Amino acid sequence: MRPNIFENDRVYDDSDIELDVIAPRTKRAQWRHRRVGPNFLRFGRRIKYHGADLNVWVDQVLVVNENSTA
Repeated sequence: MRPNIFENDRVYDDSDIELDVIAPRTKRAQWRHRRVGPNFLRFGRRIKYHGADLNVWVDQVLVVNENSTA
């Protein structure tokens, strides 16, 4: 089992630098508008991501190479 990239119990703000691992802030805004990308919470104008949802999304977009030994 792979370690999680994000802390499962943490709630990340859209401005948190850690989220730039998956995409720049502007790209995440485009994804939210198109309803793609990781699940998110909206509190008025504030956007939050739950760490567990981010880890689930990362697992869903994982590309496994056939020749991978991991």
